[in-house]
Amino acid sequence: MIELKRKTENKKSKLVGRGGVRGKTSGRGTKGQKARAGHRIRPHIRDIIKKLPKLRGRGKNINRAFKISPNTINVAILAINFPAGSIVSPSILLNKKLIRRSKGVVSNVKILAKGDIKHAISIYDCQISDSAKQKIENAGGKIY
Repeated sequence: MIELKRKTENKKSKLVGRGGVRGKTSGRGTKGQKARAGHRIRPHIRDIIKKLPKLRGRGKNINRAFKISPNTINVAILAINFPAGSIVSPSILLNKKLIRRSKGVVSNVKILAKGDIKHAISIYDCQISDSAKQKIENAGGKIY
């Protein structure tokens, strides 16, 4: 009589003893959102973003100021580019390419006091800081 042998040895099925590998809660602790399938916790920063007010009526995240700031130019630049007795106005500054248009318009010009001026010039239609005004008037210039 022939005895047949198994190819593989007899093996016990795995038991779930409390010290077993991934038994009961499968390593997920106990109960709650984190224990469930497909769990995902929303990031904390998301809640902060959702609470921020939206800027209605200004386009998406536009934080630009409505006010157009003036072109600034220093007294030293005027001293270099304009000889004694010359006239300075926004249009003349634009022609000499010392200022630029903003949004297609020649915006206001403000003259600041950096540098020195030794000769007299006449200034029209410009905003002037107090110290720049004093320097120009001390040199014999006039502001209109």
